[in-house]
Amino acid sequence: MTTTQLPTTARKKGATRPGRSERPRRREGAAWVFLSPWVLGACVLTLLPMAVSLYLSFTDYDLFNAPDWVGLRNYTQMFTEDPRYWRSVTTTLMYVVIAVPLQLALALVVALALKNMKRGRGFYRSAFYAPSLLGASMSIALVWRAIFNDGGTVDNLLGTGGWVNRPGWALLAVALLTVWQFGAPMVIFLAGLQQIPGELYEAAEVDGASAWRRFLSITVPMLSPVIFFNLVLQTIQAFQVFTPAFAVSAGKGGPADSTLFYTLYLYDRGFVASHMGYASAMAWVLLLAIGAVTAILFRTSRSWVFYASEGDR
Repeated sequence: MTTTQLPTTARKKGATRPGRSERPRRREGAAWVFLSPWVLGACVLTLLPMAVSLYLSFTDYDLFNAPDWVGLRNYTQMFTEDPRYWRSVTTTLMYVVIAVPLQLALALVVALALKNMKRGRGFYRSAFYAPSLLGASMSIALVWRAIFNDGGTVDNLLGTGGWVNRPGWALLAVALLTVWQFGAPMVIFLAGLQQIPGELYEAAEVDGASAWRRFLSITVPMLSPVIFFNLVLQTIQAFQVFTPAFAVSAGKGGPADSTLFYTLYLYDRGFVASHMGYASAMAWVLLLAIGAVTAILFRTSRSWVFYASEGDR
C-alpha cells in the first residue's frame, strides 16, 4: 500500500508546481499593466519624437511642405557657414561658466547659514526655495527685464543705465536671474549638510582647527557627492536655458546677439525662419554636447568626489 501511495503523492506535488510557477508570471504581468502608461508615454512622447527629429535633421523641412532629404548639409552649414551659430555657442558657454558656479556658491552659503538655525528654519527654507518655483515663468522674466531696463530699479540705484540694452551687461542680467533661483540646490545642500556627523567637527575643534579649516577638511569632502550632483544637474539645465533670454531680448537675442543663447537661436531657426530641419540638427548637436559635458564631469569626479562608504576618492 505504501508503494502505491508514494507515486500518488509525487504526482500531487508535481501537479502543484505549474501553479506555483505561474504566480511570478502573474505578478510580472500586473507590474507591466501598471507600468504601461509610463512606457506608452515614453514611446509616444519621447522616443518617437526623437526619432522623427533625427530624421528631420537630415532634411530640408519648412513645416508646410514634405521634407526634402539633404543628407549632412544642415550639419556642414551649421559648422562652416553660420557665424550666428557659433555666437550662440559662445554665449551659452559664457552663461554656463558664470551662472552655475555663482548659483551653487550662493546655495551652499545659504545652506550653511540655515544648518545651525534654531528658529524659523522651515520658513526661510521655504522662502529661499520659492524663486526656484517661480523663476522659470515668463512673468518673472518680464519683471526681471523691467528691473534691469532703462529707468528700472537697477538704473535708479546704481545709475548704470539699463543692463538689458547694453551688450556687455545683458548676459550678466540673465545670469543673475538664474543665480536668484538657488533654492533647489540649496535644499539639497542642506540635506547633505545634515548628514555629516557632528563628531567630526567636534574632534577638529578640539584639535584647534579653525572654522575655515573645518570647512575645507570636513564639509567639502563629505559634501562632495552632493556638490557633484548639483553641479551636473544645474549644468544640464543651464545649457537648455530659454525663457529668461527670450523675455529679456524680446525673442531676438539682442542687443548685438549678447543674449543669443543656443536654444533661443534654435527656436529662431525652427519656428521663426521655418527651417525645422536645421533646428533639428541643432537639437541633436546640443544633446550630444550635453552628453559629452556630463561624461567629462563624471570622469573628472573620480579625483575630487569622496564617498564615505567606499573610503576613497
